[in-house]
Amino acid sequence: MGAQSVKLIANNKKAYHDYFVEDTYEAGISLHGTEVKSLRMGKCSIKESFIRIEKGEVFVYGMHISPYEKGNIFNKDPLRIRKLLLHKYEINKMAGKMAEKGYTLVPLKVYFKGSLVKVEIGLARGKKLYDKRQDIAKKDQRREAEKDFKVKNLY
Repeated sequence: MGAQSVKLIANNKKAYHDYFVEDTYEAGISLHGTEVKSLRMGKCSIKESFIRIEKGEVFVYGMHISPYEKGNIFNKDPLRIRKLLLHKYEINKMAGKMAEKGYTLVPLKVYFKGSLVKVEIGLARGKKLYDKRQDIAKKDQRREAEKDFKVKNLY
C-alpha cells in the first residue's frame, strides 16, 4: 500500500502544555464536502476543542472549520459537533481508561492522510499547576544552557 503523504492542517500545541499525553489514536472524522474544501485551504482550529464519548460514539466539540467562501448554501455551522470514526474496541479502551483514572481526550492535530482527513486524539491526564511550573523551569534551563553554549562557541 505505499507511503501516504501526510499534510498537517491544524496543531494543538497547548494540549502538551496542559496535559500529559499518554496514548494517541488516529480517528477519521465525519465531514461535509465544503468542510473538506475549507480544510484543504488550512482553515481549521482545534485550540478550544475537546472530545466526549456518548453512547459508545466519539464526538469532537469546538473544532472550528471556517466556512468555505464559495460554499454559500452548502456551508455548515463552523463549530458544529462532528463525529469521530474509530473502531469499537478503541472506543471501549478509551472509555475504560477515562472511567478509571480521570483521563480526558484531547485533539492533538488534524491532518490529511492521502485524501482522508484524520484527527490525532490524545488520551491525556491534566497537569497540575506545579507540573506546568516544572516544565517552564526545565525550558528556561535548556534555553540558558543553549545560550551559554552559543556564547562559548562565538569565541
